[in-house]
Amino acid sequence: MSDPMTVLVTGAGGFVGAEVTARLTAEGHTVLALLHHTPDIIRNNGRKLTPGPGTLTRIAGDITRPGLGMTDDDRRLAAIADRIVHCAAVTDFGLPDERYERINVVGTRHVLDLARAVRTPLVHLSTAYVCGERDGMAREDELDVGQHPGNGYEKSKLTAETMVRTAASDGLPVSVVRPSIVTGATRSGRVRDFKTIYPVLRILTQGLVRTVPGHYDAVLDLVPVDRVAALVTEAATRTKDAEGRTLHAVGHELTLRDFSDVLAEYPCFQVPRFVPPSAFSAASLSDRERAYYDRVISLYDTYFRRRVHFDDAQAAAFSSRPALTGARPYLRRLLDHCLATGYLGPAPRRAPAAAVRPDGSTPR
Repeated sequence: MSDPMTVLVTGAGGFVGAEVTARLTAEGHTVLALLHHTPDIIRNNGRKLTPGPGTLTRIAGDITRPGLGMTDDDRRLAAIADRIVHCAAVTDFGLPDERYERINVVGTRHVLDLARAVRTPLVHLSTAYVCGERDGMAREDELDVGQHPGNGYEKSKLTAETMVRTAASDGLPVSVVRPSIVTGATRSGRVRDFKTIYPVLRILTQGLVRTVPGHYDAVLDLVPVDRVAALVTEAATRTKDAEGRTLHAVGHELTLRDFSDVLAEYPCFQVPRFVPPSAFSAASLSDRERAYYDRVISLYDTYFRRRVHFDDAQAAAFSSRPALTGARPYLRRLLDHCLATGYLGPAPRRAPAAAVRPDGSTPR
């Protein structure tokens, strides 16, 4: 355990930020929690954070404003922080470009201004999907290789990380953590916020969209929120070791075939049919399906055609944590939690593993 220190955490009330804040205070550190919308910090288990043995100081702020919108007193307090962990971002898809620019880009610029003022080491939370629309291996030491971002969110995070890299080249101690698709807890599948892949699962399992453009060998990488928070916390507490590194916080690789096979184990779920993108036409969908496709599925369909894998050699060497195993069992835990909470509707869990599907095959 590192010596006690003071850490400014932006987005401390967010999905990842709340878990990072909890881990830092549990290790005895003082956290200056920058909060925007709410004074409460709710952990992934649904409970309010009870800090300790470290201390927690809540600071009202807004990263879109210079000085992070803090009062003069709070700015003086933040100036003595030993570390800054920048978790604040907007991660929803389909928003106006101006909103991504204002929060993810301008907000990061304001955080960098604060860090540069007293050369405070920075841990920046990015995304593995700065890789854009591509196949093959996305490496930790790559950034802008001429890729095409899949959406406005990815574009804004690529721009923000480029700014962070520039600050690092100017001498600011920086490390970057890039999670993939952040999902529920490793052991329980529990999740506080049904975002990222969850709305897609809801629409598909309810049969609201039955045909989706995608390749069965396309890969989605799901990483448990606790694994991301652990890596971010380690980067913050081991700054000397983390400085200059970009760390992929990645987890379970699942192909669309994996998703299809696991969904078929649940009698209550509809299983979508994935068709080659070149053969798909949204105009062929029913009016009802088209509405759900346009509103939700279309925002994610670039992920259904990417055959991308994430190199995590630097992260593995830095943290020495064992690689995750059991991708399909993890997906089942996520689905079971969604059923238990009613998010995917009340229903029996899943058929026995040896159940025969309508096409005569059996799930692995």
